[in-house]
Amino acid sequence: MINSMNATELKNLIDNNDEFILVDCREQGEWNEGHIKEAIFIPLSNFQELWGDKLTNKDAKIVMQCRSGKRSLNACMLLMHEGFTNLHNLEGGILDWQANGYEVVQD
Repeated sequence: MINSMNATELKNLIDNNDEFILVDCREQGEWNEGHIKEAIFIPLSNFQELWGDKLTNKDAKIVMQCRSGKRSLNACMLLMHEGFTNLHNLEGGILDWQANGYEVVQD
């Protein structure tokens, strides 16, 4: 099952130092423009090839994020079919994150 999460709920996870993995599945150019500090980068275009090296615990709480929530939902579905059990999709993606005034960083 894939659960929905909004930007405020994600911010609360971060602020409470909860244990979770935030995955940004946008493409390199989008990542470079700005991303949520706590995110790891696994672009959807290479997701099948790259997720196995970074996501090893199928029971871990994983929050998927993209620009608006559509690509991240696709990534959630891929992981669900691989046996992941605690998946969350950030509804509205980084657009809603920024609309709420939350910080993005550039590397």
